[in-house]
Amino acid sequence: MVSTNKKATEGVDYTMQERIAALYELQKIDSKIDEINKVKGELPMEVADLEDEVAGLQTRIAAIQADVDEVTALTRQAKEEIEQCKIQIASYEEQQQNVRNNREFDAIGKEIEYQQLQIQLCEKHLKEYSAAMKTKKQKLEEAEAVKADRMVDLANKRAELESIDAETAKDVEALQAQADKARLVIDERLLAAYSRIRSNVRNGLAVVPVKRDACGGCFNRIPPQRQSEIRQGKKIIICEYCGRILVHDEVEE
Repeated sequence: MVSTNKKATEGVDYTMQERIAALYELQKIDSKIDEINKVKGELPMEVADLEDEVAGLQTRIAAIQADVDEVTALTRQAKEEIEQCKIQIASYEEQQQNVRNNREFDAIGKEIEYQQLQIQLCEKHLKEYSAAMKTKKQKLEEAEAVKADRMVDLANKRAELESIDAETAKDVEALQAQADKARLVIDERLLAAYSRIRSNVRNGLAVVPVKRDACGGCFNRIPPQRQSEIRQGKKIIICEYCGRILVHDEVEE
């Protein structure tokens, strides 16, 4: 669906001077939005970092919990094996009461000895599992405590950021509407160049006026002939030092 403003500008052939003026107006609007966003400071980045940290901690907690579950299962299995060995020993001891010769007695005795060794091995494993469980539960508690702290920090940062967004929402919305209106005058190629320059300069100033014979971005001197071309507004003039788009101070006025 085409907006009303878009319809109103269809078929309109704007002059280069009008496009340059609109471009500079867009720059001023975007600079105001930048100033509003500065109020947020590092909050958006801090919120994103905390969200990543919480997600990482949750993954770590899940991995430790999986280890705890595995050790729990191994512990249960070892205890069951001990019980089975005891049942086997009781059965073999009963059989020893009914043997017919020493050879059968010795054979059953070896089976009993094997089951006793199995019990000792399982008991050794149980001690290892107990020590491992203690370590893993400690790590789990530490990770959960850190996550709880980070969740509190995240909630506070989010609340602070949402408060700022709520306070500035109307101003930003109004400025965005003005920016959209200015963009209708500017062709796509020039808008793309403007966005590219804005992303490459530290202060976001892609369009600057010539003040006191110097670039308003890098403050290098602009030759008189160049200034004359800028004043005429027949084409886009780029600062040869910083790459910003230059406009004459009359456009600023």
